[in-house]
Amino acid sequence: MDLNLKGKRALITGGSRGIGRAIARALLAEGASVGICARDEQKLSQAAGELGEQGGTVFHRSLDVADSAALTAFVEEAAQALGGLDIVVANASASVGEGPDAWLNNFQTDLMSLVTLIEAATPHLERSGAGSVIAIASTSALEAGILPTANSFGALKAAMLQHVSAQARQLGPKGIRVNAVSPGPVYFEGGVWDNIRASIPPLFEGAVGATALGKLASDEDVATAVTFLAAPVAGQITGTNLVIDGGFTNRFDY
Repeated sequence: MDLNLKGKRALITGGSRGIGRAIARALLAEGASVGICARDEQKLSQAAGELGEQGGTVFHRSLDVADSAALTAFVEEAAQALGGLDIVVANASASVGEGPDAWLNNFQTDLMSLVTLIEAATPHLERSGAGSVIAIASTSALEAGILPTANSFGALKAAMLQHVSAQARQLGPKGIRVNAVSPGPVYFEGGVWDNIRASIPPLFEGAVGATALGKLASDEDVATAVTFLAAPVAGQITGTNLVIDGGFTNRFDY
């Protein structure tokens, strides 16, 4: 299937590793150019260099998405470097935590960065004529299962889903689609579930056993879903939350 992504311009937050990097890689493979950001300059530069070997334009800037002014500036710089924006992926996320500091961190990093990103990118996406926003949420926003969910991470991811739904309605008349992707446990080398496999084997095996498919999703699995939703061929899909969890959650949407 030709996704019609050749020549499209995409921005991905948290693009130096894991899901964000896999999304950038997938979009580049389809002929898009990308702009990525992350906090760690060294890792970001390395990722940008390796992504650039695929061909196509890769713009990068080191910043903390919790800094709204820096994030807004990045959107403008990326739009200028890429010649506009067609796709925006809000992927950056804070770690799971408890206590007031963790709640504030997830609020600023997950929710408010999404709010800022959409506001800053909307003029560019409107000019695109095929604008697409995708927020990376989590199945932790949907239900309590074998994972501890009484923390800031799940609650703020749930807030992101509500904002996605509202923005889909608000931005639809401007030709901008807004969707979410909610991964379950995602395994990739050096990631959270790789660390859990090494440090808490029973929790890792319990997560694998809880899936209907008997395996955890990979970062490439999530990137494939995001790439489809970002593409013009998904032009009638908006206000949707696509769950990528191998049947980890015990739910079915009618």
